[in-house]
Amino acid sequence: MEHRHLGESGLVVSAIGLGCNNLGRPGTPAESLAGSRAVVGAALDAGITFFDVADVYGAPRGRSEELLGQALSGRRDHAVIATKFGVDMQGGNGPDFGARGSRRYVRRAVESSLRRLGTDWIDLYQLHRADPKTPIGETLGVLSELITEGKIRYAGVCNLAGWQIADAAWTARTQHVAQPIAAQNHYSLLEREAERDVNPAARRFGLGVLPYFPLANGLLTGKYRRGEEPPPSSRLAGRRKLLADAPWDRLDALRAFADQRGISMTTLALSWLTAQNPVSSVIAGATTAEQAEENAAAVKWRPSADDLAYLDEICPPGRR
Repeated sequence: MEHRHLGESGLVVSAIGLGCNNLGRPGTPAESLAGSRAVVGAALDAGITFFDVADVYGAPRGRSEELLGQALSGRRDHAVIATKFGVDMQGGNGPDFGARGSRRYVRRAVESSLRRLGTDWIDLYQLHRADPKTPIGETLGVLSELITEGKIRYAGVCNLAGWQIADAAWTARTQHVAQPIAAQNHYSLLEREAERDVNPAARRFGLGVLPYFPLANGLLTGKYRRGEEPPPSSRLAGRRKLLADAPWDRLDALRAFADQRGISMTTLALSWLTAQNPVSSVIAGATTAEQAEENAAAVKWRPSADDLAYLDEICPPGRR
């Protein structure tokens, strides 16, 4: 497994991370604690060190954090835990009055996440989405305080536009508080909008990009084919509209590209993202140990410059 610095910080993460929103997911092997331990253990054994979760994940909300914390019992020092705050917890963090980036709320949220995760510190604490009711300076200020107190090590942002990332970085610099080191956004071969403004802003201000949905809801796994029914237990079973609207010409071209090189569609999708600047780690979900191992193995194939140029022809830059 390749390991990289997250942006221009000293935090080192695996090039492939484990998205932990599937921990506790009903109807999957990861629904139980034993299943979650199998997934997390396989990820660690394969060299994955970066585990991304959020307080809102799971049913009830917070369940994914609890399972991740229990699954890492005895191996906490081998893991970089990233979690998030800022989405409606439906009272799980107490009343928030719609201001989930406020100093008051962030302090309540971090204590709840620390408790659920069963840890003394969070490596990367991320604003899950912009809070229009709270100045970004207030949010960055309390995150900086939490860093000083040792409750978190670094701060990050998610789902922000490029101008919002630039504004957050500039605000942190002018207020002399800790600057975000990571930007987590939707990014894949089929969703390249991040290249228009998010990636340039991240490069300019030294943030590492953390793509989520790298397999495009499963379309880039190779499980689905034009005109065929999806596997009964798959993510897209019953979602006929998404399959009907899928960009099948591009998917067929990507499948042919992967077949010619003897790699899976999953390997192609994840490795392509690791080759993009300034991607630090790709967040890939898994519900089984085998999926975690396959995701980790993707870094064994590295696209050449010619490969990248050809893939740009199939899936043009900046295109949705």
